[in-house]
Amino acid sequence: MADAAHFTVVDDGFRPTRFAQSHWGDDHLNGPAIVGLVARHLQLECGATDFHPARLTVDLFRAARNVHTTLEVTVIRAGRRVHSAQCDVVQEGRAVARATLVQYRRSAPPPGRLWHSDNSFPEPPPPDGSVLPFVGSDAAGWTRSPAGHQNNSRKRFFNDGIRVVDGEANSPFVRAAMVAEATSLVTNLGTAGVGYINGDLTVALSRLPVDEWIGIQADSHHAADGIAVGTATLFDGQGAFGSAMTTAIANPAAQIDFSTREFGVSDLNYE
Repeated sequence: MADAAHFTVVDDGFRPTRFAQSHWGDDHLNGPAIVGLVARHLQLECGATDFHPARLTVDLFRAARNVHTTLEVTVIRAGRRVHSAQCDVVQEGRAVARATLVQYRRSAPPPGRLWHSDNSFPEPPPPDGSVLPFVGSDAAGWTRSPAGHQNNSRKRFFNDGIRVVDGEANSPFVRAAMVAEATSLVTNLGTAGVGYINGDLTVALSRLPVDEWIGIQADSHHAADGIAVGTATLFDGQGAFGSAMTTAIANPAAQIDFSTREFGVSDLNYE
């Protein structure tokens, strides 16, 4: 479904499509839509050939709605080795999310050998032309829906991310950022579904992905007093290339129980 996209360009901003809708509320936009939009805009406005997008942090401090959306970028620093910029997502005159992008100039590595994690990603199913993601868990293998993974084992996700803007292909950076938003899903999905809603995402990339389909796998989950922290690792065909973290707050009144839902192409994003 090549025409699936989160937003269309309208006037001086963007109009959300049905693919940007969230399961948290009838008028809420999902996390990947907002994360993808700011990642795209920051890369277009502030990206530089010699610089690598090393860290993107997105604070989702208000519910983004199904209304006209604009973006405001501020350059924080444009140094010789470090670039930093900020992007506000504005709806109806106020910011609903704020992103910060840190870019480093590419160079040669220093001498010496370092410890590295032995994390590996289980062999995913081959992409089959469908835009639906694959969801996996240690207990249940791979499926096309999270409904079969409401268990207490490790979760993973394999996806390419639909277009952020209609008619425009996503860059590797934008794909990585959108798939990284699934950190909340792979760390907060339990036996009763998802009851934590993430208020942020931080994704750190040592390099850009070389494949269109990207995997993300949970590393840790810690929770106390209705507050959760989850971390995950991003993978492509060459191995691990980045890490992601979210913080989340309990939202049991809007618990998402996937076992009671039917999923199709209109449910490309599970939160």
